[in-house]
Amino acid sequence: MRTNEKKWTKPLMDAGWTALPSVIIENQRQLMLSPLDLNIIVYLASKWWTAEGKPFPSKTTMAKAMDVHPRTIQKHIAALEGAGYIRREERRTETGSRTNIYHLDGLIKAVAPFAVEKLAEIKDKAELAKRRQNRAGAPKLRLVQDDDE
Repeated sequence: MRTNEKKWTKPLMDAGWTALPSVIIENQRQLMLSPLDLNIIVYLASKWWTAEGKPFPSKTTMAKAMDVHPRTIQKHIAALEGAGYIRREERRTETGSRTNIYHLDGLIKAVAPFAVEKLAEIKDKAELAKRRQNRAGAPKLRLVQDDDE
């Protein structure tokens, strides 16, 4: 946390922060996520504090935060659901509907292969660095004679 405080300042970190796997950001094109799709995912992640406590922000609240119409949020959430990245769970009471609960299990499953690939790259780079470090001595330099002399 102190590293993040050094980067972002303590007041910003104290005001709240969001954990989001980098592979989602790094592979948004391959996942066919538009900038607004990614913004919705980041917003949902910012409201998801525990594994069990799934996020349930309203579309209106998200729309205000992103300066778009609630219908735009609704369309993008429907597309994310169609892609299998988000699953909506309706919450109803005797008096009517409440905000949906959002599950990101599909996104997690879709991003998992990218994480495996990234971990393999990290491992390969670490092994290469170790091999370079363990080489016996510095490379041997030899003097090259110039034929003109």
